Amino acid sequence: MGEYDAAVPELEGEENLIAAAKQIVRALGSKRNLTDDAKKILAELGTQLTTITTISENEVDEISDDEGRLNVNQEKIMIWDTDQSMIWDLGPNEANEYINSADEVRKLTEKLEAMCLKDDGEKELLRRAHDVLQIAMARLEEEFKHMLIQNRQPFEPEHMSFRSSEEDAGSVASLGDESFEESQHRDSVSRNSEEYIVDLVHPYTIPELRCIANLMFISGYGHECSQAYVSVRRDALDEFLLILEIEKLSIEDVLRLEWGSLNSKIKRWVRTMKIFVRVYLASEKCLSEQIFGDLGTVNLVSFAEVSKASMLRLLNFGEAVSIGPHKPEKLFPILDMYEVLADLLPDIDSLYADEAGARVRIDCREVLRRLGDSVRAAFLEFENAISTSTSTNPIAGGGIHPLTKYVMNYLNALTGYRETLNFLLKDQDGEDTMSLSPDINPSTEEENARDGACDGSPLALHFRSVASILECNLDDKAKLYRDASLQHIFLMNNIHYMAQKVVNSNLQSILGDGWIRKHNWKFQQHEMNYERNTWSSILAILKEEGNSNSSRTLLKERFRNFYTAFEEVYRTQTAWSIPNGHLREDLRISTSLKVIQAYRTFVGRHTNQISDKHIKYSADDLQNYLLDLFEGSQRSLHNPHRRS
Repeated sequence: MGEYDAAVPELEGEENLIAAAKQIVRALGSKRNLTDDAKKILAELGTQLTTITTISENEVDEISDDEGRLNVNQEKIMIWDTDQSMIWDLGPNEANEYINSADEVRKLTEKLEAMCLKDDGEKELLRRAHDVLQIAMARLEEEFKHMLIQNRQPFEPEHMSFRSSEEDAGSVASLGDESFEESQHRDSVSRNSEEYIVDLVHPYTIPELRCIANLMFISGYGHECSQAYVSVRRDALDEFLLILEIEKLSIEDVLRLEWGSLNSKIKRWVRTMKIFVRVYLASEKCLSEQIFGDLGTVNLVSFAEVSKASMLRLLNFGEAVSIGPHKPEKLFPILDMYEVLADLLPDIDSLYADEAGARVRIDCREVLRRLGDSVRAAFLEFENAISTSTSTNPIAGGGIHPLTKYVMNYLNALTGYRETLNFLLKDQDGEDTMSLSPDINPSTEEENARDGACDGSPLALHFRSVASILECNLDDKAKLYRDASLQHIFLMNNIHYMAQKVVNSNLQSILGDGWIRKHNWKFQQHEMNYERNTWSSILAILKEEGNSNSSRTLLKERFRNFYTAFEEVYRTQTAWSIPNGHLREDLRISTSLKVIQAYRTFVGRHTNQISDKHIKYSADDLQNYLLDLFEGSQRSLHNPHRRS
């Protein structure tokens, strides 16, 4: 190329280099000995050099235009930097203008970032664009939070009327409290209540909030937007729980609570969980989807961040309850907690289906497992409490022991949890995990189930075990009575109560007709044993042995002995009690048939041998006196034909 060196001027800079290159191309192109391929290559090179020159000139013009666009939008944005007014409060025109300006700066920033900026002026323009965009995003974050707060709607759906107070919480009976049945009222809120969505924020603001969120995320300020949303909605959720009187309690706080206060809080928790999950959280997730629905999984993550702490707080309360002492009176509240959480599990899985909600799903199942363990432990404690319940003094008159009423009412109340208990009283392999009463033989239970004696379920087996434990305890309590007849009255009363409680309740379908027949037979045996112990020796006085022609002296002695014995029975057994009217009447009739018939026969046989003055009571008198027995009010006979 030496012959062309003189044609190449002394050039400096990029533009001079391009111009020199063009001259070289033209000089080479003037040679006549070039091949066609060489000419083609030189022609393409010339075209490219011309294009480069044109682009360079256009870039200069475009940079100038971009700076003008930035200046215009910067002015619109900076006007509001010192204005304390909230833009969206002023109307849609101001809001739209601000959004458009911020979006223009965003687009300009992206455009400049995509260009290969070389000189300092161009880089300074990009820096200015970033600064303006940052100011705009900070303002949009403020506007976003302001709209969320100012347009929040009060959460008061109609079915929040379930709220309870300390006063209406009631008390849970302890072992031996015969009013147990009346103290148990199961949660009336439907377990199958459907999801119900309410507007947590005024609907007309949703498009504006979604617009701001989309712009902030596409501008690279998604984290700030999410944090603003989470902060506002988390405060709203905390306020809602405060309205429902759900306190922030640690596990230690819960364990220190008195039982009455704890029971009240458990009832409130059971009611709150349903409204919280099926209404509030469902509505909260819907709001998150409405605002962040265009941004992939952002709505799921934001919802989880908003609600996770409060949800875990509620679950933490459930865990604390499961840790505490497993007293029998806690069984029903814990069952309520278990059932509501088990019922809500599909809802919770749906709400927290993504990875962000994994901890809530895991903790929910763990708390549910712990509550199930507590149910089993409380049931075992219930059985132990029955077997270890001791008395030093017998129940007056041989009436129904409070323990009998408590246990049978307790079992009857448990029938409302039949499905849950059948599940919990088995382990994962379907085998019974809890020990039965020693006199309950599994093989016998299977035979009874086949014979229709009971349904063969875990619940039926354990109920039979509890009944057996109760009977053993009653046998021990019967020994507190010195009078053998009163022991039988006591056992008759209590076993009859047990049988009737089963017949007249849901226990019948669990324990079965076979159990009822067996216990009907048992109390009837005690009835017969009572008659034998009380009246056999007395009726023996009236029994004729050998020669019926007894001396008048002997006859008078027999009459005196009979009257003395009868009066003693009357004095003693009027104080005894048979609370059930039908049972009391049956025993009176049975006794009357035996005693009055024997007395009539004896008097009739000897009426000619002894004067009327030695016959202290007529048969009708005795029959009337027998009607006074077992009323629980002691009386005595002072003279014939008159009751004291």
